[in-house]
Amino acid sequence: MDEKTDSGEGTIIAVTSTGQEMDSPMDSRFGRCTYFAIVDASGNMKPAANGAQALGNGAGIEAAKQVSDLKVGTVITGNVGPNAFRVLAAAGIKVFVGGSGTVREALEKYKQGSLTQASASTSPSHHGMGGGRRGSGQ
Repeated sequence: MDEKTDSGEGTIIAVTSTGQEMDSPMDSRFGRCTYFAIVDASGNMKPAANGAQALGNGAGIEAAKQVSDLKVGTVITGNVGPNAFRVLAAAGIKVFVGGSGTVREALEKYKQGSLTQASASTSPSHHGMGGGRRGSGQ
């Protein structure tokens, strides 16, 4: 994860989000985010509900397929699991991690080149499923 962002001019960007507005907080989870904020090159944003959010298994894969179907070229998220990363990479979609704050703030960090381009997954499988933690005493 050493490469830094470029300006991404002309690229459709998906930011993982908890809400439907530019000022909604980012969701750090890719596969189980509530919405994708889809932002075009002109800065116009349309929210897209994540149809994979409630899946028992395979949420990351299905979310990656959804993003690909939306013709996204870049994803900004907090973390992405191995299966989702594999699907995104196969579709030629760049993944940038380290986004935080609101959707608007994450986009600004991306434009400034302060996010890191992921070269592999940044979280283990099933990381965003929630629920209790087993075996670690947490």
